[in-house]
Amino acid sequence: NLSMLRRKISTPDLKFVFRTFGTRSNTKACVCYLDSLVDKKLLEELNRRLDSVEIDGVLDINYIVEQIKDGPLSPFKTIGMSERPDVTAAKLLEGRVAVFLDGSPEVMTAPFLFIENFHAADDYYLNFFFASIGRFLRILGFFMSISIPAVYVAFTCFHREMIPTNLALSIMEAHEGIPFPTIVECLIMLIIFEIIRETGIRMPSSIGQALSIVGALVIGQAAVTAKLISAPMVIVVAVTAITGLINPKIKGATILLRFSLLFASSVIGLYGYGFLIVALLIHLFSLQSFGVIYTSQLSSYQLREIKDTVFRAPWKYMTTRPVFEQRDVIRKK
Repeated sequence: NLSMLRRKISTPDLKFVFRTFGTRSNTKACVCYLDSLVDKKLLEELNRRLDSVEIDGVLDINYIVEQIKDGPLSPFKTIGMSERPDVTAAKLLEGRVAVFLDGSPEVMTAPFLFIENFHAADDYYLNFFFASIGRFLRILGFFMSISIPAVYVAFTCFHREMIPTNLALSIMEAHEGIPFPTIVECLIMLIIFEIIRETGIRMPSSIGQALSIVGALVIGQAAVTAKLISAPMVIVVAVTAITGLINPKIKGATILLRFSLLFASSVIGLYGYGFLIVALLIHLFSLQSFGVIYTSQLSSYQLREIKDTVFRAPWKYMTTRPVFEQRDVIRKK
């Protein structure tokens, strides 16, 4: 892994500092950075947190990540992970730090910002128009995935007067004869989809994908035919599932937020949805990654900071490194 990184960045400015983790496993690790670009305060804080790691054995980089990350109870990642040498090299060229672990294919990078959940390595190898459209679709997919079930339940249970008459009549007709309330059938379908998705991952690759597709089609069609689930609910869950798969980096947070917003909407309708969205924004803006504000590039109006966020600028405007807005580092005990 280190040799592949050295091929990408062939300069004496690239520094390798070796460490050992695990009192029994004695696993080798390496902290990598570009000495002229890295923030010395960031490097000092990272080394301080790495010094505090005490564990018998370290078999994967995630053993370390969970012990040094900011916001340990947050569903959002505050430390980046990558298996690609080009991505790691690009992070180092922006002044970040990478940590390699012997035997682990993944590399952690810090700091990590919220907008990076919607970035893909291919964005920098495609025309900036196509890359920007792809990023916008990923962000839209994230909000659709966490919001569609909650908004549907809120409208059909609490705010029916806001639905167009023909659409409301169609939904009521489809729901006629269904034994479960809307919130219950939504929960059933979402849980079944998560079971099918997890089964497809754990099954052998040769049959896992086919099992997921066939299982979803058969269960959905059979549930509608047996009048256990309404047809609009199948559409809602299907769109939610498809948009949820577009962002694998933020999969865990998406599932948690989807169910949280659904429960809030089932209690007080759109007011619960709105309150939880506000709480989510407050949480995001309060997070930091090694002293860097988690949403720093989203709250700036400077071209140097927003040129590679929601949209990617052409390469001739990407000649300056991003500036990370920092707070005082919260020392993690």
